[in-house]
Amino acid sequence: MTEKILAAHAGKKYVAPGDLIDAKIDFALGNDITAPLAIQAFNEIGVKKVFHRDRIALVADHFTPAKDILSADNCKILRDFAKAHRITYFFEAGEAGIEHALLPEQGLVLPGNVVIGADSHTCTYGALGAFATGVGSTDLAGVMATGRLWFKVPETIQLIYHGRINPWVSGKDFILYTIGDIGVDGALYQAMEFCGEAIRKLPMSSRFTMANMAIEAGGKNGIFEPDEVTQEFIKPRAKRSFRVYRSDPEAHYSAIREYDVSNIFPQVSLPHLPSNAKDVREVGRIEIDQVVIGSCTNGHLDDLRVAARILRGKKIAPSVRLIIIPATPTIYRQALKEKLFEVFLSAGAVISPPTCGPCLGGHMGVIAEGERAVSTTNRNFRGRMGHAKSEVYLAGPAVAAASAVKGRICHPEEVVKRK
Repeated sequence: MTEKILAAHAGKKYVAPGDLIDAKIDFALGNDITAPLAIQAFNEIGVKKVFHRDRIALVADHFTPAKDILSADNCKILRDFAKAHRITYFFEAGEAGIEHALLPEQGLVLPGNVVIGADSHTCTYGALGAFATGVGSTDLAGVMATGRLWFKVPETIQLIYHGRINPWVSGKDFILYTIGDIGVDGALYQAMEFCGEAIRKLPMSSRFTMANMAIEAGGKNGIFEPDEVTQEFIKPRAKRSFRVYRSDPEAHYSAIREYDVSNIFPQVSLPHLPSNAKDVREVGRIEIDQVVIGSCTNGHLDDLRVAARILRGKKIAPSVRLIIIPATPTIYRQALKEKLFEVFLSAGAVISPPTCGPCLGGHMGVIAEGERAVSTTNRNFRGRMGHAKSEVYLAGPAVAAASAVKGRICHPEEVVKRK
């Protein structure tokens, strides 16, 4: 799939792993951390206008609402640039959500597209059958000026998931288990192609989560073959026409790995690497100070519904802070409509506006020295969410919500009956 998409965008009949190509870009994005640097580089190039004002998105999502003067200045740089170049898709304040949830929701990234973003988790859009990858700010500047970028064509590793999905298990557990198996460099500069009968049973929210975390295994991109679930998501949203690509039956892969998902149970990645994944039942007694449910991995409506099911009629432990972060304004409104916020507030949670916030130690939940957090985010590197001597445990929304109730990391079945 990845080779076909890149070949089409390079104007070639076919490409092979290792080829260096110059490809047309369908969509580019930057945020309030990376875009200011890209804008500076764009201005230094000396071009007068962007390559296409409808094919760029600038999303103020990391430190917004602005937490300090520097973040306010960064947002102003985006705002001024968007105004000067009449960029259609500039999102801030009440319109802004976490970029990797917002752009698919808005129908801006589509199957068969080549998408780049100055953010490593741009690979999220591979869930739609696109080639999507993160780049540096200067590369974003070049794309904003020319609409093109060079790539080395990656090899592809095929990951096949089959079997019956266990209760409380989602795409987050699949990908943590996979990274635990292959390691943080197990797919280094490779396309991770996710397929199999168990994958076809996953909702889009789980697919976005898995594609998002391809980078945590060193992947260049993660990608799913579009199916009926994809089409149902895309058709009411798509802002442009698109083309679906599929791998040939005889396609060559650098490696093929198969997983029986009946052996995958709710996972937890212990500090300080996503690859330190374990079955939650094997973690032992670990008391916690904070739980975060949100981010571009698990701030979708499905995730909030799972958390609400566990928290309904319960209170979080007195020693725990629970922060809920819907990924977009649309998700926020729907959660409000479904009275999920009532469940969260009654349980003792804090509800944040859509933001990346604590995921990168930005705001809305930075943790102190010695504190432990269970988080549905995608990284648990040392100091990622705050103090260098704090600890972050990655999990899906079910484990996170249950752990908030118990005050320690636990299996959801300790809090509610079997799903």
